[in-house]
Amino acid sequence: MMSYTKLDIYNISFDLFIETHRLSFRLPKYELYELGSQLRRSSDSVNSNIVEGYGRRMYKADYIRFLVFSHSSCDETSNHILKIILLHPDITEFNDILQKYKLLGGKLHNYIEYVKNNCRA
Repeated sequence: MMSYTKLDIYNISFDLFIETHRLSFRLPKYELYELGSQLRRSSDSVNSNIVEGYGRRMYKADYIRFLVFSHSSCDETSNHILKIILLHPDITEFNDILQKYKLLGGKLHNYIEYVKNNCRA
């Protein structure tokens, strides 16, 4: 039986969430509960929406809807990271994570198109 854990987008988003979550605690204290919190929540949302959508996959429109939510959260996360890069250039690891989220965004887009074109409702 297939599981969401077999999806590349799930595994990449999960690993990125862990990496992003841990790195967010390197932000200055005044950012931990502002931009840091927003970053952690949006990063978690990328992954969680893949899981929730997969649970509703028998309803194609719901599945696509949650994948779109995941893609939107990926864009939001990238935006938060870009802000951090500009505000805190000394934490250089965020540059690598931004590139990984951009790649994930492309994979999410491609998977959404695959589901639209190949899955039956």
